Amino acid sequence: MSNNYLNPVSWDNIPSSKFSSLIRSKSDGCQIALIGLPDDTGVGLNNGRLGAKEGPAAFRKALAKYGVAEPSGWDWPMVFDAGDVNIVPGDLHETHRRVSIAVKSLLDLGLFPIAIGGGHDLTFPFVRAVTDHFGPMDGVYFDAHLDVRETDGSGMPFRKLLVTGAAKSMRVHGFDPNSNSREHVAWFTSHGGHIADNLGHDDPWPTNNTFVSLDMDVIDQAHAPGVSAHNACGWTSKQTEAWVLESGRNPLVQCFDIMELSPPYDRDDRTARIAARMFLTFLRGFSERQS
Repeated sequence: MSNNYLNPVSWDNIPSSKFSSLIRSKSDGCQIALIGLPDDTGVGLNNGRLGAKEGPAAFRKALAKYGVAEPSGWDWPMVFDAGDVNIVPGDLHETHRRVSIAVKSLLDLGLFPIAIGGGHDLTFPFVRAVTDHFGPMDGVYFDAHLDVRETDGSGMPFRKLLVTGAAKSMRVHGFDPNSNSREHVAWFTSHGGHIADNLGHDDPWPTNNTFVSLDMDVIDQAHAPGVSAHNACGWTSKQTEAWVLESGRNPLVQCFDIMELSPPYDRDDRTARIAARMFLTFLRGFSERQS
C-alpha cells in the first residue's frame, strides 16, 4: 500500500518464536492495521511532559520481545504494520489531517485500525476517520482524565468528538476526580458523557458501533511510569487487561488506540511492555470474533 503520509517500518530478522515475526509489510490477507502516531505537539500545548512522540518506536521495540504461542488453540489475526504517520512537528491541525487521511486509506482496504501514540489529541483525527467510514459512534475510553478541554491540545479529543457529532455518547472508566475540574465534569455529563465507577469489565457496553481508547495513564504509576501525566492511584495492569480483552471481543468495537506512552519517563521499558501486552490482549479478544 502506498500512502504519502505513512513512513514504513521494518520487522526484518525476527525469530519465528516471536509474535512480531507474524507482522506483515503488505496488507494482503490481513485483518488488522497497526499505525503509529509519533507526535506530542498536543501534550506540549497542555504544558505536559514531552516524550510521547517516541511512543510508537518504544512500543514496537517492546512488542518484538513477546512470544507467539497460542496455548488455547485460537489463531492470531494477521497484522499489517502500516508504519508511522509522517507528522508535521508543531502543526497540530496538519498532523491531524494527515492522520485522518492515513486511517481512511486503511479502512478503505477493509482493515481494522489500531493506533499507537502519541498524545491523546490524536484520538480525535483517528476516530474521526473511522466515524466518517461507519457513521457517528459511541465511545468508551479508559483514562484518569476526561480530556474535554476547550483549547487545542492533548486534553481535548473527547470534547471535540462530541461537539462535531462524531461521537453520540461517551463512557469513561478509570476517572480520577482529583485530576479533573468540576467544570469539565459538568460539561461532560451534560453532553452525553457517563462516568463509570464499576471496575468490573462486565459494566454495560454501548449497543451501537463503538470506538475504544486506552490512555496509558489510567494505569498506576507503580506499573506504568512512562506516561505524559502519571497516576498516583490508578488501575493495575491486570484490571486494565480485563477491559482491553472485552474490547477486542466486542464485535461492535470498530477501532482501538493506545495513547500517551512516553518513553523518556519509563523505567526498564515497563510501560512500553504493558502497552505491547495490551495490544496482544486486544488481538486475542479480536480472534474470538472470528471463531
